[in-house]
Parts: sequence; C-alpha cells; structure tokens
Amino acid sequence: MISIALFNNRGGVGTTTLVYHLAHMLSRLGHSVLAVDLDPQASLTSLCLDEPELEELWNVCPEAAARDAAPASARRSGRAWEGHSVADAVRPALEGAGDASPPQPVPLKAGLWLLPGSLGLGRFEDKLSADWFRSLAGDAAAMRTTTALRHVVQRAAEGVDADVALIDVGPSLGALNRAALLAADTVLTPLTADLFSAEGLSTMGPELHAWRGSWQTLTLSRSPSNRVVPAAPMTPLGYVIMQPEVRLDRPAEAYGSWRRRIPELYAAAVLDQLPPAHDDPYRFATLRNYRSLIPLAHDARKPMFDLKAADGALGSTQKYVQTCYREFRDLAENVLRRVDEVR
Repeated sequence: MISIALFNNRGGVGTTTLVYHLAHMLSRLGHSVLAVDLDPQASLTSLCLDEPELEELWNVCPEAAARDAAPASARRSGRAWEGHSVADAVRPALEGAGDASPPQPVPLKAGLWLLPGSLGLGRFEDKLSADWFRSLAGDAAAMRTTTALRHVVQRAAEGVDADVALIDVGPSLGALNRAALLAADTVLTPLTADLFSAEGLSTMGPELHAWRGSWQTLTLSRSPSNRVVPAAPMTPLGYVIMQPEVRLDRPAEAYGSWRRRIPELYAAAVLDQLPPAHDDPYRFATLRNYRSLIPLAHDARKPMFDLKAADGALGSTQKYVQTCYREFRDLAENVLRRVDEVR
C-alpha cells in the first residue's frame, strides 16, 4: 500500500475536489482506494456522505436522538454512524488512554472506501504540538500520540486491503498537519499558478524538509525497540495546476507568467534542487476549471466525469464530461507511474 497526501498550505486551490475525483478515478482503473479525511473542516466527508449520514456520524443534536423511541440500529440512515470518524479512532491515543482504536472505513462503491473526518479533530492540535518535541527527545508515549494518525490510516488501509490511500490534508503548517504528513509516504501538491501559490510553495517546502529531517534524525534513532515508528519519507511526487479560467483551452493570460515560473519555484522550495533544464517532470497535469459541471456533480453526488444526461449533462456538456474523464484518467495513470518510480 502506498499513501499519498494531497497538501498545500494555501487554501482554496481545490485540494478536496482533487482527492475526491482522483480517488474515484483510481478505483475506476481497478485499484482499491481508501480516501482519508484528515482536514478538520471535513470537506471530503461532506462530499462523500449525505446529510442524514453526517448527522449520525457526528451525533448532531444528541438530545433529540435520545428522545427518539426507536432503537439506535433502526435510526441508522446509511453507511456511517457515530463513533467511526478519524477523531474517534485517534482519541484514545491523544487522550493518553492507549493506542488508537481500529477504524471502520465507510464503503462508497466497489473498491473505494472513506475514512471519514470530523470537525472534532482540530481539538487535538495543542496536544500534538506539545508531543512533537517530546517525540524528538525519545519519549515513547509522545511518539504514540504523534503517530496516531499514521496508525489509524495504516490499520484502515489494511482492513480494506487498499492499494492506495489518498489523504486530504487541510491548508496549514500546524501540528495537526505535521502529524497528518507522518501518515504519508508521498506528497502531491495541488496549486494555482499565481502569487499566493508561489508564496505557499516557498513556505511549505522548507517546512516539509524540517519535519522530515527532525523526525528521521532524532526520533527514529531514539525510538523504542518494541514499537514500529514510521520513517516519514514524505517524498514529493510533483504538483497539479488547478486552472482558474479557460480561454480557448489555455490558462487566462494573467496566470501564464506564473505557470512558467512554477517549475523553478517547486524545484527550489520543495525539492531543494535546480529546476529542470527543459521539460518539467514534476507537473502531472494542468486541469481546466469545470465550473459548469461542479453543481451538477454536487446534486448527483458523483464525480464530474460520471455525469449522465439524467443528471443534467446534456448536449455539449456531455462532451465536457468526456474531456473531464480523459484528463483525470491521464492524471491518475501518471501519478501511479511516479509512485512506482519512487517506491
């Protein structure tokens, strides 16, 4: 199993949308996929589950539920229920009550599962921040806390025999995301070709280097012999440009200059090396903006490339759907090829 975190510390670049569609496409290509929501905003979870399922998963309005005369099993409305989010799974480790509990992924379709997130995950930020430095000093209990997310993702992936775990990570450089990146073998960066993504790369890259270096230099050498501690390679795979506008199949002119500068910025900040001389081997794709398909996909609760005429994808829109399918298929195949190269 290979784990891929999709991470950019700049928000609003379409990370969750990319995770959702890439997960569905990989499963379409015959791979077993676990989609993991480690963003405390739980946006991926809300894309995958309907509102009654979310209400049950997060136990919204427990007083009303307690007044319901029906037994809990009868109230269950779908595939997820209370106590099965990532926050629930890691709570024992983060509260000092033992190891993280075995998670229960939610089946979305054949070959595709979701490890659902929760807004409650953000409550553990302070604990993870304090225990990071204790982990670097060799404290075994702190290591258990810091690697709790990794443990949960690995157990969940083993439970469904996943080939790939795609991890949705929120836009910050805080302790929660640092722990989330410990759960990733590799890192794929979605970005937009603009000043803000350029600044994001310049801060994200050095932080990844620092996290990886501190963990591998200090924690691994001090880890107890009776506990498996992840190597935390966080290997950069490359990046995907999420295009804000399309004009005759080309990015808007305002973004052209930034798009040409991204290879140099990515190489310097994330890879700590000189930019490629000619081709850019780290850019997987420049995905166009499928603005007209997004509301249809949300209403149909399916990926944009699976939209049918019955979903409102009529006439020329259906050709747009086919183009979307080809672009995401090519992206998924390119990511798999790169994963094979870095293994």
